[in-house]
Amino acid sequence: MSPRDICHAGAQPYDNERVRDGESERGAGLTGFRRFTWWTVPGTTVCLLVLFYGEWVLDPDVPAWARVPVAGALVVDTVVGAILLGRPLSPSRAADVPHRARPPRYLLVALVAATVVLATLPLARHAYELWAVAPAVTTAIFATFLRPRHRRSLLAGAVLLATLPGAAVSLAAGDGELPYAALFPAGLVAFTAWTVLGPLWAWNIAGRLDRARRLEAELAVRDERLRFAADLHDIQGHHLQVIALKSELAARLVERDPARAAAEMREVRQLSADALRDTRAVVRGYRRTTLDDEIANAGKVLAAAGIDTRTSLEPAASAGDMADTTRHLLGLVMREATTNVLRHSHARYAEIDHLVTGDRARLRVANDGADERPGAGDGTGLTALAERLRSAGGELTWHRDGGRFEVTATLPLGRADATPEPLKEVAR
Repeated sequence: MSPRDICHAGAQPYDNERVRDGESERGAGLTGFRRFTWWTVPGTTVCLLVLFYGEWVLDPDVPAWARVPVAGALVVDTVVGAILLGRPLSPSRAADVPHRARPPRYLLVALVAATVVLATLPLARHAYELWAVAPAVTTAIFATFLRPRHRRSLLAGAVLLATLPGAAVSLAAGDGELPYAALFPAGLVAFTAWTVLGPLWAWNIAGRLDRARRLEAELAVRDERLRFAADLHDIQGHHLQVIALKSELAARLVERDPARAAAEMREVRQLSADALRDTRAVVRGYRRTTLDDEIANAGKVLAAAGIDTRTSLEPAASAGDMADTTRHLLGLVMREATTNVLRHSHARYAEIDHLVTGDRARLRVANDGADERPGAGDGTGLTALAERLRSAGGELTWHRDGGRFEVTATLPLGRADATPEPLKEVAR
């Protein structure tokens, strides 16, 4: 998307050169992915800890001296584990490198202490399939806050060390379960690390992409403003410089040669008129909009905001048989409707229909996520546009049906070579 495309979509979606990112994080956007990742990582991890150790705690064959400490350690381990696994999922850290957000030390100490209890007591009871669950989760949690190189070293060391405790207990007991006691914990550590770190890595990548998208839009807006400022400077700078020199010359000649001074001032007046005309031309070229451009830009902007957009264009509507005034007014409606979708809705789906019926052109824009309580300024732009369309022989209507909001504009086709209406935007 070019800078002109983004700015033609309206400056309203940006506040103080910052992209409004709330819309992109609604519904199926970044917030939806964050919710999914939370249930996939912290939620699933806590459920598995409670399921495995809860069954062991409730087993009447396990003595109370083992069940009570395990129950207390299980509470600590699940709470602290959920807190630590949820830290990388904070919206403010969506694009941060995990190791930069180091957790408090007291949480790590509490996690390690609870893990030691959850590992040693089941292992003392020869529960080879259970004792490594908590250490595997703790290893994965520590790995989320390490750099990639240190993370790989930790996981490789943890997989190797996981074979030793079970193997030692099995050899000492002589129960003949040495392969199972040694290999199952190692596989459990590797599998847990994969299931925990994989979704967190995907969340981090999604955050980086979302941040890059917003930064790209911000830079595009700034680049377009710089382009416009450069154009304005090129025009005004030359005219003002000449006006200043001729005014100074006229001031010197006013007593010695009044006739020449008067001639110089007439040139100053002509230069001022030329500067005003050129400035209006720059502003007109910057702000003038057409329907074709606005429909194309709307699809790009809405897609960037995570809104599924369906566009339906009748071939005759783009055949070039429409007056410039009609295309310009419908383009303004398209721009305003797109801005309203971005600013005043939680839309996941939008529709854009443009067709020609008889001698009239119709544009319809609808979305499925209108706010129940729009802001105080909602509709002001549409009201102003409705007056302009009525003066051109057209009509602009809008209505809300539950969460659906629809804007419909109709205008006469006019003549393709009709003179456009005078623009009201002038240089200020």
